[in-house]
This record gives sequence, C-alpha cells and structure tokens, in this order.
Amino acid sequence: METPTGTQPDTAAARWAALMAARAVPDEILAHAPASPYRQDPERFRPAADPPETPSRRAAVAVLAASTDRTVLDVGCGAGAASLALVGEARHVVGVDPASDMLAAFVGACLEWGMPYQGVLGSWPEALADSGTADLVLCHHVGYDTDDLAAFAAGLGAAARGGVVMELHAHHPQAWLDPFWERFHGVRRPAPPSADDALAVLTELGIEPEVERWTAGPRPVEAPDVRAARVTRRLCLPPERVGEVAEALATHDGPTAPPAGRVTFSWRT
Repeated sequence: METPTGTQPDTAAARWAALMAARAVPDEILAHAPASPYRQDPERFRPAADPPETPSRRAAVAVLAASTDRTVLDVGCGAGAASLALVGEARHVVGVDPASDMLAAFVGACLEWGMPYQGVLGSWPEALADSGTADLVLCHHVGYDTDDLAAFAAGLGAAARGGVVMELHAHHPQAWLDPFWERFHGVRRPAPPSADDALAVLTELGIEPEVERWTAGPRPVEAPDVRAARVTRRLCLPPERVGEVAEALATHDGPTAPPAGRVTFSWRT
C-alpha cells in the first residue's frame, strides 16, 4: 500500500493510513453492491432542538468566547448537528460536506434556525480554498472517513484563527459490524484504528490537544426494520436480504450499535 503524499513509512500517519486501507470494502463486493454502503441519511444527523452539553460543545464555546467575529467552519457538517449546537454563540457558520443531500439538510437547518451560513460542497482539505478561515473549526465524526489524517488535521489547523475542536468515537464506529461482514461475506476485517491512533497522528504534527474522554447519551430509538435496512445497505447486500440481517441483529450476542465512547481533541491555533 502506498502511503499518503508526504507521509514517511513507520510513522503514526502511515500506520493510520494502513489501518484504514486494510478495512476498505473489497472491490469485488463493492462492485456488486446495489447501493453505496457509504451513503448516510441526513435525517439521522439533524441538529437537536436542545443540544447536550458535551465536552466538545464546551470547548467550542470557549474558543468562540475568546474571538471577535465568532465565525465557525464545520468540516463534514452533515445536517449541522455540531455547528448548530452553537446557536446563540456563533454569528456565522460555514458548512463543508462532500454529500449534496447532507449539505442541503445543513442549509435547511440554518434557515430554520435563523443562522447566517455558507455551504461548500467538497471534500477536506481540498475545500479549504473555498471555505476560507474561521475563528473556530469543528470536525465531528469525520476522522474515520479519511486515510490521510495528517493532511486532514493540518488543514483544520490552517483554517482556524482561534482553535479546533475535533470529536471522534473512541473506537472505529463501524467495527461492531465486523462479525456481520464475516457472517454474510466471509470477510474477516482487521483491527480498526482508534482515537488513540488519531492522537498519535496529531502529536506527530506537533499538535498537543486537550483530550477529554466521555460517554455519549443514547441515540433516538430506531425502528427495527429501518435499522435492518440501513445495516443491509452498509453490508453491500441487496434489499431482499433485509430479513436475514434483521434476524442476525436480533440474535447477535455482541454489540449491535456503534460504541458510546467519545473523545474530544481541542487545540488553539
């Protein structure tokens, strides 16, 4: 496997890239997938009417309190859950996302909540040129979507005039699906990266973040049929196998959801 551009072998960045690449969906499975396993439903990421007071939100408020313009850049904004938790604290939000339906949901939420906004369709860090800089750069639950975490994190810092707040699951959020990949495809997936691996990459970049480890509250209950359909798509299986997946979920004696553990990295720029 080639390491990302500018990455040397035997570094934390190269280790991250190797761990991520090893967990890619095999080409032969992806080629026959009836729908993209990477697609997400924007409704699952809508901003909460009463956002929880998490370590990530507290760190973000602290950065904004020390700034003048109180502008926010939300990288991988989804439907705006991270940045719109700062209504009343932020004055303007720029959302960046590579998925047009997610960006449309972000725009709709900003209009609904009366938040001045700009939407940028694109991937990070390539979208840096179009998004500009902000007092605060947020990045929630996007780190496990990039192989080149070093370039990704360096871009976050380059865009931040005041500080960065990055939130991750403590362990790869899709690792709980590994037994189902083996059950339905005979694919044994290797150990995933964790937030500790991400911290090693940040440290290698010369970033010394504040680190807070915490546990998220439960997500809204999802109807079993909706959940089974989502997992079926994630496993690259056709819709007619939803029943099999539902049965597998119901009888599985291990985790059947992403872990509740979270880690917040925050640093000033």
